[in-house]
Amino acid sequence: MTEELSRTSALASRHKELGSGLEDWNGMGTAWSYSSDPNTEHDAIRERVGMFDMSPLKKVMISGSDAVAVLNHLTTREISNIDVGHASYLSVLTEQGTMADDAIVYNNGNDEWMIVHGSGDTMSLLGESAKGKSVQISFTDSLHNVSVQGPDSLSVLNENCSHNLVELAYFEHCDTTLFTHPCRISRTGYSGERGYEVFVDEKYVGDVWDKLIDAGVMPCSFASLDKVRIEAGLLFYGYDMTTAHTPYEVGLGFTVTKSKSGYRGADALAAAKGQEKIHNVCLEIEHSDMVNGEEIISINGKTVGVVNSPCYSHRLGKSLSLAHVKPEFAKSGTRVHINGGDIDCDATVVAMPVYDPDKLLTHQN
Repeated sequence: MTEELSRTSALASRHKELGSGLEDWNGMGTAWSYSSDPNTEHDAIRERVGMFDMSPLKKVMISGSDAVAVLNHLTTREISNIDVGHASYLSVLTEQGTMADDAIVYNNGNDEWMIVHGSGDTMSLLGESAKGKSVQISFTDSLHNVSVQGPDSLSVLNENCSHNLVELAYFEHCDTTLFTHPCRISRTGYSGERGYEVFVDEKYVGDVWDKLIDAGVMPCSFASLDKVRIEAGLLFYGYDMTTAHTPYEVGLGFTVTKSKSGYRGADALAAAKGQEKIHNVCLEIEHSDMVNGEEIISINGKTVGVVNSPCYSHRLGKSLSLAHVKPEFAKSGTRVHINGGDIDCDATVVAMPVYDPDKLLTHQN
């Protein structure tokens, strides 16, 4: 493991046994691929149930009398609106009103909050927001995250859980036990399916992982995660959004509480609203395989955008990609050309998400 991989999943040996080389994401060795076919993993998530080790996501605990004020300065949502046992997806901005990160904030009760984020700048910005405040902040890698996704996720977990997970609505969570181990289960995920994330200590996560496999849950790699999240129109920080983009440009305007002010980047974001230079879109690409990414998008020889997150969906029989295009070319049905490396073909802007466009599966009772 290289020096940069300063974080280690307690599931690393299991990933190696499944064929992973433990490639880097967010400073942790991650299962980008297994010996199994990503298409088979894709099928498991869509038809039955699969699971991802999402422990590379960073988990930060925040408590103290000023915790809400600190989180309100850090994020675009009004934190006081998040009830105990609820969570909210939101944006973390730079002073310039652009995307420093995306994250989920959980109200754990007893004046404790948890923020879960990826590879963006949330942690350092949180520290800045907390200066001079009465707040305790602790980053933990001992808390691991196994994301169980698919139509059978509820039945598999409920058979082995002390809490009736039927009671959990989308973006709700609870303290419970799974296979007798203490954990927090959240009805969230990154697949476009009904699913749950299990937050469990590193000393228990191996047993939970093994017992989930025994219960019929298929371990899935990030190669299949890319497929399901692109079909579902879900963004990956660093690819589909960066500090060059405002929430409104990448389709995250819904994470901004309209009546809220005083958070980092608020004034700059307000000034930038309506001045969007790009929009996030999905492309259906006329190619027999996944393209490479970073291809130039053009119309009549004029550059209008760039390809960001490509995949090939064998289930839909389509080459797809999330992409950025100039707003005037973001309408569904717009025909474009993409070119770069060995790729030279046409594509069409299509409505997003291409899978379960009404998002019924994630939100169903």
